[in-house]
Amino acid sequence: MERTISTYGKLLLTGEYFVLNGALALAIPARYGQQFIIKESASTASIRWESFDHQNQKWFEGYFNLNPLRVKESTDSAVAERLLQIFTALTQLNPESTFLKPGLSFQSYLEFPNNWGLGSSSTLIAALAQWAAVNPYDLLAQTFGGSGYDLACAISDQPLLYQIQKDTRQFVQVPFFPDFHDQLYFVFLNQKQNSREGIQRYRTLVNPSEADRRIVSQLTLDFLQAKDLKEFEAVMNEHENFVATKLQLPKVKAQKFPDYWGAVKSLGAWGGDFVLATSSKSRDATVSYFKEKGLETVIPFADMMIVR
Repeated sequence: MERTISTYGKLLLTGEYFVLNGALALAIPARYGQQFIIKESASTASIRWESFDHQNQKWFEGYFNLNPLRVKESTDSAVAERLLQIFTALTQLNPESTFLKPGLSFQSYLEFPNNWGLGSSSTLIAALAQWAAVNPYDLLAQTFGGSGYDLACAISDQPLLYQIQKDTRQFVQVPFFPDFHDQLYFVFLNQKQNSREGIQRYRTLVNPSEADRRIVSQLTLDFLQAKDLKEFEAVMNEHENFVATKLQLPKVKAQKFPDYWGAVKSLGAWGGDFVLATSSKSRDATVSYFKEKGLETVIPFADMMIVR
């Protein structure tokens, strides 16, 4: 038996942090994701896991014993323990199944650099939940935690509106490919932000009111419905101002790009990963600006998302 499962990466465009408390958020699945190949063999009594990066170089290998389930050996103990945690959660969520068996072999192939923050964990959780026939949000709760929007992106090939309401997670696919998409860029800041640390800061500093949730939800709708670049930039700036005030953090443009001509918005956990930048200038001029800042990864909107 051999099975291949592919899942998409993610970018949270609006609603960062506040999505945890019921605010409406806009997210897009990235065309870069992760592929998993699962095989069965009678040649070994262990479970084998191999992980390959976006250049097809193996960066992790581990073996797991059954009865009891434990790490046998690995090239990275932290990664092995995380996989063990996921395997254990899967058996708890689906105790009647015999999906974990001797001779299983997993190979994972990441389609983007691991430090990009596009969802190496969420693509993993979504794929393994699908393979083991368990609820991916229950698996997330027992492992990495978080709002779950990234799991929705992992299985969606279109942008989506995502919301948590009364402990239920809901998302609906929406069209989002603005006429001015060629003036939008995703810029990698050359640093990966720890989402769990960002969430902890948010929970310590912010106790969002119903009014806060309504503001963020309306900004999400305004973001989605902006008719031109000027209107879009105004919503981006308003969103940045609101979140910066609540988190007591500097805005990324003021901190890193004060002389930039367009709008710049943080995405997801503030302080790292990608930002969204607008530009009224040419692609060459835009890319040159960020390269002069030492940022080599500048991806046009249409090159990041899945275009149907």
